[in-house]
Amino acid sequence: MKKIALFLLVSAFLFSCATDDPKIDPTQADPTDEAPTDEFPTDDDTTVPPAAGPITAPCENGFAGSFYPCNGFDLVYQISLGVFDAGSGNDSWGWTDPDTGKEYAIMGLSGGTAFIDISDVENVVIVGFLETETTSSAWRDIKVYQNHAYIVSEASGHGMQVFDLTHLRNAGTDNEFSPDNVYTEFGNAHNIVINEESGYAYAVGTGTFGGGPHFINIQDPLNPVAAGGYSLGSYSHDAQVITYNGPDTEHQGKEILIGSNANEVVIVDISNKNNPIELSTIGYGQTAYTHQGWFTEDHTYFLVGDELDETTYGFTTRTIVFDFTDLDNPNLKVEYFGPTPAIDHNGYVKGDRYYLANYTAGMRVIDISDIANGNLIEVGHFDTHNLFDAAAFRGAWSVYPFFESGHIIISDMNYGL
Repeated sequence: MKKIALFLLVSAFLFSCATDDPKIDPTQADPTDEAPTDEFPTDDDTTVPPAAGPITAPCENGFAGSFYPCNGFDLVYQISLGVFDAGSGNDSWGWTDPDTGKEYAIMGLSGGTAFIDISDVENVVIVGFLETETTSSAWRDIKVYQNHAYIVSEASGHGMQVFDLTHLRNAGTDNEFSPDNVYTEFGNAHNIVINEESGYAYAVGTGTFGGGPHFINIQDPLNPVAAGGYSLGSYSHDAQVITYNGPDTEHQGKEILIGSNANEVVIVDISNKNNPIELSTIGYGQTAYTHQGWFTEDHTYFLVGDELDETTYGFTTRTIVFDFTDLDNPNLKVEYFGPTPAIDHNGYVKGDRYYLANYTAGMRVIDISDIANGNLIEVGHFDTHNLFDAAAFRGAWSVYPFFESGHIIISDMNYGL
């Protein structure tokens, strides 16, 4: 099957939806895409990225090549045009083969999922595709556990696809893969969360448990088993689940879920799957849509993005930082405002950097080394959508900064991953 997308691979030299328009009504299983408005310019032959291939495009004078505004990041490789036959790109994740050390990008598309071997940037290989389980959708989400990919979608009846990533070894190119299993205890889901330490996956935004987290035991990776859920916190748009090792000694060693629940952040002890315990909830001023968040590595602070505050209140990109020193009594620490009006989407912490997919402003990288004093400073960016930085549902959907090589992948809904 032929799919249209762009794959972007960037390297930091500083240190080594359609849309995801959120579901305002959680009872709607397949929300309507947000189309760009007429006030924004459209893509044309002068603004699309150049052709696919290995490119030496250092970030010089504010640009990598002729297309990508940048600061601190070089373009290493891209794939563009006529490769995928997809209406849009969405989520992305990564996998490193523990036997070979090869790095793979996993790219969500409207029609399925692509797997790309990026271990040799002179010879990037699209290994193959896994088609959507039911219908196409602008929403797809992927996480990895024990060499297996777990894929959910807002497509009706999709369930959770399970795919053994070791199939990618010696697989050649352009394979048409099939899932190794499909979990069908729910139909559509907005997102999938995995705690790799416990071996549990959590589907959020499903039609079960009021849209709250749906627990799945994946300790036997190919044979997921339903393990309950939690509905008291209402609809969860996204979540992070960790085995807690932060400063709150009362909860150390427990499995803690942080839910971004549209109008608040919910903290739940889910160590006992049969008896989840809500520890606390916390809100913030001028809430529009609590979208996604991520812990600092010491589990002290939690960074949250609100996906609709830029359009509702006219902010520049806002990141809300909570102090989670006491999980039973969390506090608002500081609000960070970025340099553009672009909408924030998925953000992840690696070390003392916060890597934020910032829609039309691309990837923004924020130094959080002095977060204890409330100081966050942007130190770099790579803009995959160079037409404008307005508050619109276009551009960078997600970013994956966790490869040991230092390479970073960005999935752009208009230009691909």
